[in-house]
Amino acid sequence: MADTATATPEIGLSASAARRINKITAGQPAGTMLRVEVIGGGCSGFSYRFGFADKANADDKVIERDGAKVAIDEASQPFLAGSEIDFVEEIIGAAFRVHNPNATSGCGCGTSFSV
Repeated sequence: MADTATATPEIGLSASAARRINKITAGQPAGTMLRVEVIGGGCSGFSYRFGFADKANADDKVIERDGAKVAIDEASQPFLAGSEIDFVEEIIGAAFRVHNPNATSGCGCGTSFSV
């Protein structure tokens, strides 16, 4: 039985995000996946960076849903523990969003946060 006191909460992927990733990668080479990173900077201290990669690195965590894959580098994993990667469509635009329980504050743009 796993020790839940030290287990890292999983990172989730919403059905909406999986559909969008699959739509974007449909015409790309096999294995293309979304890459999510946490980088220093932004209005609140940290920012999310979204991009695409043709393969995962050795230290990446790869999450998958409905055939869509997301690679998260080792340094970003603790910042994203327990988060859900989502894709939202609103009147002002559509974007990938991270619902992050570790963020203590964020800014209006939705891509910058602090812990």
